[in-house]
Amino acid sequence: MRSNLNRLLPLAAVCLGLFSAGLYLDASHAHLRPPARPSADLRQALTAITPDALRGDLSFLSSDALSGRYTPSAGLDVAADFIASRFRASGLEAPVHDTYFQNADLTEYLKAEPGKHTIRTDQPVQCKNVIGILRGSDPVLRDTYIIVSAHYDHIGTLKTAAGLTSAKPASDHDEIYNGANDDGSGTVSVIAIAQAFANLRVRPKRSLIFMTFCGEELGLLGSRYYAEHPVVPLKQTIGNINLEQVGRSDGDIKKGSASLTGFDFTSLGALFERAGESYGIRVYQDKRSDKYFRASDNYSFAKYGVPDNTLCAAFEFPDYHGLKDEWPKIDYSQMAQIDKLTAAVVWELANSKTAPSWNANNQKTKLFRDAAAVTYGGASILAAR
Repeated sequence: MRSNLNRLLPLAAVCLGLFSAGLYLDASHAHLRPPARPSADLRQALTAITPDALRGDLSFLSSDALSGRYTPSAGLDVAADFIASRFRASGLEAPVHDTYFQNADLTEYLKAEPGKHTIRTDQPVQCKNVIGILRGSDPVLRDTYIIVSAHYDHIGTLKTAAGLTSAKPASDHDEIYNGANDDGSGTVSVIAIAQAFANLRVRPKRSLIFMTFCGEELGLLGSRYYAEHPVVPLKQTIGNINLEQVGRSDGDIKKGSASLTGFDFTSLGALFERAGESYGIRVYQDKRSDKYFRASDNYSFAKYGVPDNTLCAAFEFPDYHGLKDEWPKIDYSQMAQIDKLTAAVVWELANSKTAPSWNANNQKTKLFRDAAAVTYGGASILAAR
């Protein structure tokens, strides 16, 4: 007994020090903390996130009328206007010259990789990132930001999708890649979470940026543009939670579960794991999670050292980049729960004096930790703001 006690005392001291400093425990110690319990105010606000509300938004966003939301296209512009209207209805701040649109010039990015697309670049290729801000309530912490994001573009039609899909067209004359799960599901989730936070009686301490990107399917272009031209300095952005493919429950992740790309790259994994326990969703470290870390818009921020992950309910699923990724196939009840647990994580981050961090024990994060040292001026982003 005495020898066991001697071994446990140093661990207890370390844990006490972490709690005293207000730091997050890493994912390996997640079981030492209880499930995240949202405040009564947040629970009430989250009642607005319903399967029916998500279905209503997604049935329009992924309808044939928007022709697959290719970058660039008229359908993508309609989608941008739709998202902006939802941000406006929620009362989000319009941060770009009193609009929700950041005009992203993708021309040079596309010129650099001419063999990967058929887009003409002899004239400017401009699309829109859609951005809304919920200003925080703390006089100091409100100048720090958490980004909640998704991409709203997809691969368009049979005419535009060459090189972006290996799926064979069916014989029913369907020509539109609707992209309901990829990533209409993430887009309507960002809208829903933004609306819930806007309904809070007391706003969180930090500010929240809700953002949907163009050009992801062409190589993370919209998020790349934002990271190079941020509306608030990246050094004031403490983290990014990206949502992608959160709507299908018939993919390679078991129904009732979700995962993060690069699960243990940051301290966010442990937070999501705890929040999932409160909402009946098992959030776990899948063996494939590292493989997909660079495959979504979170990577545009990771390159600058901003701690981030992408949450998904499937890494791969039937109809991926196929003509039948359509809104009736979405599991809206599960998606609503995933959105609520995401909101619980955002709430905890937005009210904490500490920020997410990269896992220093994971050698795969060294590149991102080095970038963080540059972005944040060499100062630890765990320091209380």
